[in-house]
Amino acid sequence: MKIHADLTKRAVVDSASLDWVPSPMAGVERRMLERDGEEVARATSLVRYAPGSAFSAHKHDLGEEFLVLDGVFSDDSGDFPKGMYVRNPPGSSHVPSSDPGAVILVKLRQMQPDDAAYVRVNTLDPAGWQAGRAGESILPLYIRPDEEVVMLDWERGASFDAQEFPGGAEYFVVEGSFEDQDGRYDQGTWLRVPPDSRQTITTSQGARVWRKTGHLAA
Repeated sequence: MKIHADLTKRAVVDSASLDWVPSPMAGVERRMLERDGEEVARATSLVRYAPGSAFSAHKHDLGEEFLVLDGVFSDDSGDFPKGMYVRNPPGSSHVPSSDPGAVILVKLRQMQPDDAAYVRVNTLDPAGWQAGRAGESILPLYIRPDEEVVMLDWERGASFDAQEFPGGAEYFVVEGSFEDQDGRYDQGTWLRVPPDSRQTITTSQGARVWRKTGHLAA
């Protein structure tokens, strides 16, 4: 299965327009944003857990990262409410579940083999947020030489100078909306811009976005 699998191409998906597709486990459904492979795949998806649902124990050979968008997601290491950003490195395993139900943005098989970091960040905690450009606040989530993951808050009416992304960039709009030279991206939109892209961003109503950069370099 290939969905937006060419990482050299720009891709935009309004996740709200997609159907929820059943997974192999009852009560767990997915909206597939990008995918290269079958059940074991390089994938970026929204995953919805019905109340009381669970997924069988499994291992992540090339890692897993997720952002909890709604509800409470749980596994062997704890409970992760809305706003939690989590990284489980290559070789990790767990038994995911949700008592009240949950929706997560999850990326699978997209880490480097030498990435050994376990990361847990509460993006709703004001601590750790820093001033960025004028009209911007930034929360670092994970940084290494070939990858940077952050949450960004952009104030209503903010406008930023053009920015170069030699290693590409990927966004998920958590709240609000923003615009660039190619379009407008509302809440729930996933956007990928390829390596060597140049982007000029504005936001008329303000936005909170998850962004990853650098990871799409050849």
